[in-house]
Order: sequence, then C-alpha cells, then structure tokens
Amino acid sequence: MHFVIMGCGRVGATMAAQLDRMGHSVAVIDRSSEAFRRLPKDFNGRKVKGVGFDRDALEQAGIDEAYAFAAVSNGDNSNIVSARVARETFGVEHVVARIYDANRADVYERLGIPTVATVRRTADQMMRWVLPGGSAREAEDPSGAVCLVQPDASSGWVGVSVATIEDRVGGRVAWISRGSGALVPEPTTLLQEHDRLHLVVATERITAAQRVLSRPPVQEA
Repeated sequence: MHFVIMGCGRVGATMAAQLDRMGHSVAVIDRSSEAFRRLPKDFNGRKVKGVGFDRDALEQAGIDEAYAFAAVSNGDNSNIVSARVARETFGVEHVVARIYDANRADVYERLGIPTVATVRRTADQMMRWVLPGGSAREAEDPSGAVCLVQPDASSGWVGVSVATIEDRVGGRVAWISRGSGALVPEPTTLLQEHDRLHLVVATERITAAQRVLSRPPVQEA
C-alpha cells in the first residue's frame, strides 16, 4: 500500500518511518528540505519538497495511488486544505488531518475530514486512522474482551441501515455522531454522508470489522 504524509515534523517523520519499516510505500511532503533530516538514514520512501495542497507536489508524491493521506504539518489551515484536496480532487478515501485548535474539529469533520488533536500520542492515533484495521479505540472493558471503536467507514455504506451494518460487522452501533450532535440509532436508521460510527465489538473482531467497513458493502443476491 502507498501512503502520503504532508509534514515532516516529529509526528510525520515518526509515521513515515513506521510505515516504511512495515514494508509500505511512503512519500513525505514538506516545504523545507531540512525537515527530511528527521527521517532515518535507511528510509526508502520519497521526499517531496513542496506544500501538501499543491497539485504538482501531490502528484510527485504519488497521490493517485495512495491508500491514505495524513496531513500533519504545524498549521491547521494547511492541514485541512491539503486533506480536502486529497479527498475531493484526487479521490483518496482514507484521509485524516491533525489539528491544534480543538474548537475547529466539528467544523472539519462536517466536511468529511476526520481529525486528531495534538496530544502526546498523536503519531499513534494517526497510525490507527490511516492503516487498514486501525480503528480508533475509544474505550474497552476491564478484561479487554470488548472495545468501543470509531471505525473508518467507506462512503459506500451511506444509505445502508444500522441493522445491516451490525449484521455485516458482528457488532453493535452504540451511537452515531452526526454534524455537531449525536443520536442513538434505530435498526432502520440509515447512515448518512459524514456520519461517524461508534461501534461496540469484540476486541478480537476489530480488524475484521474495520476490513468490512473500509470497503463498499457487498450486494447480496
């Protein structure tokens, strides 16, 4: 899989190094060539000097083949603009943006861009969003057998009922974040564009559930 990261600060360099060690193809974009010094000497990915919302820079980074795009520069505006260009211009389905101003999170997510606030473990949280099976865990029971996760669902699930989603993933939709609010769904509730699912699932099924949701649903005969 190919991943494009905009921003080669501490978080971006950490993500790029981890993905590279995992055997993935990675490209890092940064406006300063000095920033690439944060990458390991044995880094095998591409280094592209430029800004993450510039078409030429994105094309040099291989955005057309990207499975996921992460915008982790030090500017909220640059991150959200870059994330929107990756999604809306190049059709990258798995996109996430880092933010510093948490008050903007709802605005960005209404645009369909998942965000991760700047905290000590930002790189870990970003990795959960961009990797397949990397649902962001929100809580788990003391035994670790059951988790509450926020999976990244393909847009192909828009218009599908909660009952069908639960049947396909083998879990329960605890609630749905919609715009700046939330709702406890009925089995007949249909997923809408930009909705965020909060799913209760057995820990051992997290990867399988995310795999199902990361692709459009298979149409049953």
